[in-house]
Amino acid sequence: MTTNGSPYAPHTGGETETMLAAVGVDDQEALFDIPEEVRFDDEYGIEQRGEREVRELVNRLLEGNDDLVEFLGRGHYDHYVPSMVEHLSARSEFLTSYTQYQPEIAQGFLQALFEYQSMLVELTGLPIANCSMYDAATALGEAGTLAVRVRETDGSRILVPEAIQSGRRGTLENYVAGHDVSVESYPLADGNVDLDALEEAVDDETLAVYAENPTVRGTVEEGLEAVGDLASEHDALFVLGSDPVALALLREPASVGADVVVGDAATLGLPAAYGMGLGLFACREDFLRQVPGRLVGVSEDADGRRAYTLTLQTREQHIRRERATSNICTNQAWVALRTAMHVAWLGPDGLLDLAEDSVVRARDLADRLDDLNGVIAPVHDRHHLREFVARTDQPAQAVATDLEDAGYAVHVVDDHEVQVCVTETTERHVDGFVEAFKEAAR
Repeated sequence: MTTNGSPYAPHTGGETETMLAAVGVDDQEALFDIPEEVRFDDEYGIEQRGEREVRELVNRLLEGNDDLVEFLGRGHYDHYVPSMVEHLSARSEFLTSYTQYQPEIAQGFLQALFEYQSMLVELTGLPIANCSMYDAATALGEAGTLAVRVRETDGSRILVPEAIQSGRRGTLENYVAGHDVSVESYPLADGNVDLDALEEAVDDETLAVYAENPTVRGTVEEGLEAVGDLASEHDALFVLGSDPVALALLREPASVGADVVVGDAATLGLPAAYGMGLGLFACREDFLRQVPGRLVGVSEDADGRRAYTLTLQTREQHIRRERATSNICTNQAWVALRTAMHVAWLGPDGLLDLAEDSVVRARDLADRLDDLNGVIAPVHDRHHLREFVARTDQPAQAVATDLEDAGYAVHVVDDHEVQVCVTETTERHVDGFVEAFKEAAR
C-alpha cells in the first residue's frame, strides 16, 4: 500500500523523500517546469468507481453503438483473424517487450520481426523492408520525404491519383510541407491510371509518382509497368500502395519497376479498427540508409549461434537529428508480430486462396447487385479485389440510409455511387444485404 497518494507508484513516503533529497529538490513539483498559463489546476470531473461500476458504465456506452453489418472497405478490411493470433500474441514475453534494444533478452521478438520483414520482401520483391511503421498514410509520407532526400536539389512535385483516401493525401502533404514540395493529382480513366494524362503530367520536376493496386475504388490497376517506366524516364521514384493480401495475387511490385512499396499490413492480424494500422514499407537496396525507423538483421553471437539484432536505426532519438530520416518514436512491433503470425498461419497457399476468394466474392456480389433495377455494378469495367463501386438511380445517401435502417453499412462516394466491400466475415450476410439493397434502390 502506497502512502504518497498514487496507487501506481510503489514507493512509501520515506522512499520518495530519500529520492527527492538525492536530486536536491524539496517536492515532486520541482521536477517539472510547466508554465503557469498552461498548467491544469482544476478537477477532472471523473467520478470514482469500482471495477464493477466501470464495466457496467462501459457496457451501457457500447450499447449505444449501431449494430450494423459492415460492407465497408476503402483501406480498412475485416478479414478473419484466427484465434491462434489472439492467444500467441498475448503471451507476456510479447506484451511486455516494448522495444527490442536489448537483443540478449529479446531474441524471440527480434526473430518474429525479421520473419515479418522477410515476408514483405517475398511479397514485394524488394530487398529492404521496414519492421514496423504507424499506418499506410504515414508510410506514404515517409516515402515522400525519402524522395526529397534522394533528389536533394531536383524536383518539387509528387503526383498522386485524383481518387485517393483523403487521410493519406493529407498526411503526405503534411510530411513534405517543410520541403517546398507540392502534392498534385493526375486523372484516372475508368478507375485506373489515365496513362496519357500521366505522361503529360510527369516532368523533370517530379519527385515521385504514387499509384495504388488495388485502387481506393477496388479496381485492379493494369498499367503499373507503364507508370514505372514514366517515372523512371524522369528520374522520379515510383511508389506503389498495396497490402499483403493483394500482393499475394497481383503483380509483384519489383517486376513493374516500383522503387518503394507502402500500404497497410494490418489487413491481416488485426480486425478492422478504422484507425489502428500497421504501415508497410519496402524499397530498393539503394535506399537502405534512407529507410525510416529501424531494421532487424541476423548475425552470429560469440559462440557462432544465429542471433538477431536491430541492425539499422535511423530515427532521431537514436542518431544525430541532422542525419535522421524519421521522427517515428513509437513501436508497432506487436502489431507486426500479429500480422506475421497471421501470414504464417495462412501459409503461401492459404494467402493466395484468400486473395483469389476476395476477387470472386466481389465479382459475385457485383453481379447480383447489377441484376437489380436501378443499379449498375460495378461501375468500372475492371477486375476488383474485395470491393467495388455501384451506381444507383436513387440518391446514394438515401440508399445508404435505407440500408442502415435494414442493418447494413456501405460507403457513399458520390451523389449516385456507393462502395461495397465483402470479405469472408460478411459473406454469410450477402443474401440479406442484396434483398435490402433491392428495396433501397427502388
